[in-house]
Amino acid sequence: MKQNNSVNDFILLGLTQDPVRQKMVFVIFFIFYVGTVVGNLLIIVTIKSNQTLETPMCFFLFYLSLADSCFSTSTAPRLIVNALSATTIISYNECMTQVFALHLFGCMEIFVLILMAMDRYVAICKPLHYPTIMSRKVCIILIVLAWIGSFIHSIAQIILALRLPFCGPNLIDHYCCDLQPLLKLVCMDTYLINLLLVSNSGAICSSSFVILMTSYIVILHSLRNHSAEGRNKALSTCTSHIIVVILFFGPCIFIYTCPPTTLPMDKMVAVFYTIGTPFLNPLIYTLRNSQVKNAMRKLWHIKITSGTKKRIEGLS
Repeated sequence: MKQNNSVNDFILLGLTQDPVRQKMVFVIFFIFYVGTVVGNLLIIVTIKSNQTLETPMCFFLFYLSLADSCFSTSTAPRLIVNALSATTIISYNECMTQVFALHLFGCMEIFVLILMAMDRYVAICKPLHYPTIMSRKVCIILIVLAWIGSFIHSIAQIILALRLPFCGPNLIDHYCCDLQPLLKLVCMDTYLINLLLVSNSGAICSSSFVILMTSYIVILHSLRNHSAEGRNKALSTCTSHIIVVILFFGPCIFIYTCPPTTLPMDKMVAVFYTIGTPFLNPLIYTLRNSQVKNAMRKLWHIKITSGTKKRIEGLS
C-alpha cells in the first residue's frame, strides 16, 4: 500500500485508558467474541450438514452467519488483545486492511439482510410463485451479486482511505481503524471527504434501512388475509428480522451520517453494531426458528451419541 503521508503506524486508544476497566473490557468482549464465533459456526455447520435446511431462508442465514463471524473478527481480536497490551500500535498497512475488511463484511451483512427480507416478502405475499422466484439458482446469483456489491463498496472505501494524508499526530481515539476516526487525523480539509463518506456508507445504511422497513410494513399489512396460524408463524419470523435490522442499522446510521466530531458515545455505539449485533444474531435466529433449533438438536445428539459409542468401543 502506497502511503500518502509521513505516518508509518497508529496508536489505538481503545475504549478506556483505565487499567481496571481495561481488564473488564478484555473479559466482556472475549466472552462476546467467543460466543459470536461459536454461535455462528454452529449455525453454519448445522445448515451445511442437514439436508432439511436447504431452503432459501437457511441459505441466506448461512451467509449471514459467515458475514457476522468475519465482521466481528475484523475488530474484536484487536480490541481484546489491546485491552491487556502495554502498546496498542497498529501498522499503517494493518489499519488499511482493517478498514477494507470492516466494510466488506459489514456491507455483506446489509445485503444479506435485504435478501432475507425479500425471501420473506415472496413467501408471504406471493406464495404460489415462491418456488420459481426463489429457486436455488436465483439465490446463488443474488449472493454472488451481494459479494460483488460489497467488494465494490470496500474498494471505494480503501481507495478513499489510501488517499488521506497523515502528517501526525497518530493517536486514533477508537478501538479500530475506520474512516470516521481516521478523518480526525488528516492534515487537510475533510469536508468533501466526509461528504463522500456520508454519500457512500451513510447512503447504503439509510437506504437499506428504509427498504427493509418498507418491505416488513408491506408484509405485515398483507398478513391480514392469512389464517391465524399462518399469521402467527409469519409474525414470529418477521419479528426476529425486524429486531436484527433495528439493532444493526440504528448504530450504523448514527455513525456514518453524523459529522466526524468526537463524541464520548461514538465508540460504544460502534461496539454495539460491530460486536454486539453479530453476537445476538445467532441467538435471535435460533431461538425464533424452530426448524434450525430442531436440526441443531438432532445434529449434536448424533455427534454426542457417536462419540460415546467410540469411547465405549475403545475401552472394550
